[in-house]
Amino acid sequence: MAFRVRTITAREHTAFNATRPAVSFLQTPAWAAVKREWGSESLGWFDDLGRLVGAGLVLYRRLPGTKMSLAYLPEGPVIDWASDDLGGWLDPMVDHLKRSGAFAVRIGSTAVTRTWSAATIKAAIADPGITRLSDAPPDTVNDVAARTSSRLRRLGWRPPKDGQGGFAAGQPRWVFQVPLAGKDEDQLLKGMNQLWRRNIKKAARAGVVVTQGGVEDLPDFYRVYVETAARDQFIPRPFSYFPVMFEALLAEDKDRIRLYLAHHEGDLVASTLWIRVGAHAWYSYGASATAKREVRGSNAVQWRMVTDALAAGCTVYDLRGITDTVDANDPQLGLIQFKVGTGGEAVEYLGEWDLPLHRLLYKAFDVYMSRRG
Repeated sequence: MAFRVRTITAREHTAFNATRPAVSFLQTPAWAAVKREWGSESLGWFDDLGRLVGAGLVLYRRLPGTKMSLAYLPEGPVIDWASDDLGGWLDPMVDHLKRSGAFAVRIGSTAVTRTWSAATIKAAIADPGITRLSDAPPDTVNDVAARTSSRLRRLGWRPPKDGQGGFAAGQPRWVFQVPLAGKDEDQLLKGMNQLWRRNIKKAARAGVVVTQGGVEDLPDFYRVYVETAARDQFIPRPFSYFPVMFEALLAEDKDRIRLYLAHHEGDLVASTLWIRVGAHAWYSYGASATAKREVRGSNAVQWRMVTDALAAGCTVYDLRGITDTVDANDPQLGLIQFKVGTGGEAVEYLGEWDLPLHRLLYKAFDVYMSRRG
């Protein structure tokens, strides 16, 4: 089938997303309002009968000194990634983006290629002969996604910075998720490891109270977030990013984003941001105070977000990115160990793919972005 791709309105895009069980929050029109430093456009795929059958949010980043841009669809577009005729979906999009002045296109599929259970991850960590989760036998393999990967390569698409895992390519290819479908709170709690269950109970006994806040509470969140950044040695976003994020996402859906705060005897000990689109909920940002870590506020606030996701009808609670390391000497190991305690699973996406349209400019842009850090 030949598809026609054209610009659609934010209202059309939002209405299409609402027909899907779940769509990445990075593929909502509201996300364009968060990423104000990028240009943006909503695209629609129309079939022979004029029906809207696919959609995507395109973010444009201009290469300085030129009139050309990288066209980026984070965790999108929302199309039939299992189609035997993937070119029929992607080629008209590429033609449209060429006309818009793109020197390269980056897409990102959330089609799942492989998964590893918590038990499999623990066994891999304990095995000195395995340093990468990708070297451990997965619990599930999606053959359809493997065929899609082959089709993308035949069409000329390549993973950015091929061979590097984790966060190198932009949006994470590896994520950690807790499946919620068909489970109740007791089952979810039993699925967590002993340390997580003990810490959740410890927080409750210590009197940790988790509440849902609003935009007016963002300064409190930010104070602890900056403290976390200094302790964990990452560069925090500026405060201005978070009110913009709240304003944009809440304008699209009044329950798109939530702020959670965990207090102990009046002291803020942990705070997190939760995002939901359809049946998928994400842990987006988290912060914890250095003081009173023994009351386990971080575990308490995570448990509240899990149970709230379940109550909202979600089928997935997503703790977002991990790397695929299981090497005891890798400092990133602590991240996967924390998340694996929830009893969920590591998920490998088909991930991000680039199609250079002007190879010299594509290389120049890569150098420019690496220098920006």
